[in-house]
Amino acid sequence: MPRRTATLLASTLMLIALLCAGVLIPVPYSEMSPGPTVNTLGDHDGEPVLQISGRKTYPTTGHLNMTTVRVTGPDYTMNLFEAVYGWLDHDNAVVPHKTLYPEGQTAEQADQENAEEFTQSQDSAKVAALDQLHIPVATQTVVASVLKGKPADGRLHAGDVIKAVDGTAVKQVGDVAKLVTRHKPGQPVVFTITPAKQAAAAEKQGKKPGTAGQKQITITTQKADNGRAVVGIQAGVDHIFPFPIDVKLADVGGPSAGLMFALGIVDKLTPGDMTGGKFVAGTGTIDDKGKVGPIGGISMKTVGARDKGAEFFLTPKDNCATAAKDTPRGLRLVKVNTIGDAVKALEKIRKGDIAGLPSCSPAGTSPKA
Repeated sequence: MPRRTATLLASTLMLIALLCAGVLIPVPYSEMSPGPTVNTLGDHDGEPVLQISGRKTYPTTGHLNMTTVRVTGPDYTMNLFEAVYGWLDHDNAVVPHKTLYPEGQTAEQADQENAEEFTQSQDSAKVAALDQLHIPVATQTVVASVLKGKPADGRLHAGDVIKAVDGTAVKQVGDVAKLVTRHKPGQPVVFTITPAKQAAAAEKQGKKPGTAGQKQITITTQKADNGRAVVGIQAGVDHIFPFPIDVKLADVGGPSAGLMFALGIVDKLTPGDMTGGKFVAGTGTIDDKGKVGPIGGISMKTVGARDKGAEFFLTPKDNCATAAKDTPRGLRLVKVNTIGDAVKALEKIRKGDIAGLPSCSPAGTSPKA
């Protein structure tokens, strides 16, 4: 065989071997890419994203788009070829698998976690929005979860409203543990509750459940690892909204849409137009006090927003430096730390006071006047 032919054959075989290795060799990475954006002021799949009843609402224009990131699932195994391609793609990101999913987490567990975070984000968005509008929201302490095999298992249930412990009224979540741990392990504790079903019926009417139908449940405490008396429940806060506010959006998970949901609610409940018809997108978690928190995948969210036509992007303060490193052309980042900051920024956008907007800057730099 001629030397040139042998060299060509060897090179071809080596290339085939490398391609096979690239496809067959698994790597411990996951890929993130820009996901869809949804206007919280508009419709999705034929129905309004935000549905408010029992309270006057006002027409809105423009966009207040929540943004998302697509990620490969916890059960998906990337190969070397896919990882290299993702690293070279400017708009995607390849990250260690463990940064997105805890070791051993299944797709079902990941979906459940995302769904729970999404539900919690909606609840906090409603509270923050109504607080911004000075509309009071009542709260009550409930059984958030019951540990299997513990004394409360089968006696108390998630959603039960805890009115009192040993006759002492429960005014806040922390009261439950304080009252239970006054006992020694093995001693009985008496819970005065309103069953979950009855509480849910009252909540639909925007009311706290009354005394009718209350029950007293006696549970014998158990010794915990720290030596304290426990019954095996986790107490939580349940909000009672004065009128129904529903978010109709399927196939989305996680907590990062909280800020945009809250702003959409504020816009619909106030006269006028918060955006002035402009296309504003954004992201950020939100808590009951209206504090905006950072999220993951900020760079992919700005790309997705700009691709859909966004002009302004509401950016959590703690994400600003990362987002400013590679901002899509034509997109203006607006730094926000609270829902109040975001409302003020939207007012400036509506008025065209662009120069007065708080901006994001890369780490180590300062915005110029």
